[in-house]
Amino acid sequence: MNKFTIIVLAIVFCLTTSIAWSKTDEVLVPKTLILEARKSEETYRLINSLFTQGGNAIEVSDCSHPQFGPHITQNFDKNLKKYVFRFHIHRDHDSDRCKLFGRQRTEIKVYDKSPDWLKARKQSKFIYKWKFKLDEKFQSSRYFTHLFQVKAVGGLYFKHPVITFTTRKGLAGQEDKFELRYGTKHKSENILVAQLSPFLGKWLQVVFEATFAEKGRLFVKITSLENGTELLSYKNTSIKIWKDESKYLRPKWGVYRSLKDKSMLRDEIIDFADIEIQAN
Repeated sequence: MNKFTIIVLAIVFCLTTSIAWSKTDEVLVPKTLILEARKSEETYRLINSLFTQGGNAIEVSDCSHPQFGPHITQNFDKNLKKYVFRFHIHRDHDSDRCKLFGRQRTEIKVYDKSPDWLKARKQSKFIYKWKFKLDEKFQSSRYFTHLFQVKAVGGLYFKHPVITFTTRKGLAGQEDKFELRYGTKHKSENILVAQLSPFLGKWLQVVFEATFAEKGRLFVKITSLENGTELLSYKNTSIKIWKDESKYLRPKWGVYRSLKDKSMLRDEIIDFADIEIQAN
């Protein structure tokens, strides 16, 4: 082996090692997105700057209710002492993106034009954190009022979200409920139910940790920022957090509600702050 060959092999070895370490470093270092309100920047532009690459990660009713203007705005919150995102939904004017009129939607999402690392692939681990606040007189639909969803993209079983936070109006004489729901292939069911009243009129902190897999892991905790009271806690270390044949799973935040009991609903605002996505 001559001197030139030895030098070439040494260079190849160094390059290969460098590439390997780069890939290892990329896996080991968590990637984090934090969406914070910033009054100096237009709201939709701010959201899209983090959630998409040249697309629109916002699903709103601006098209069916243009008189109101943007259905996600920014508002200064005296308790948090900072600007927050305010999601608006109007009973008599809004729709689901001018496509469906028996329901209404004001949401932001991870989707196909989002940065690839935001998409939860099979076996991936994610932590989602955020704050939200429901008005003390918040009215829920008897059918569904979703506040957070993890949905599948691709495959045959994308209809039912894998995980949902929803509120539901109680039947006659019963309390309204906050539901943690779990979706399988063909149905969705409650895995934890709490009375809604302790969730109203105060800022709440959510921690959501998941391993998205056939034998996955799910941890959810919701606490009051007012006094630190734990309002909901759920842990399962052996749960299927995946939909067969899916390309990926993705989170959605906002409000999505049925209008089947429209007369019992009202205009609502839901505040969100400090939405964080961490991929491990």
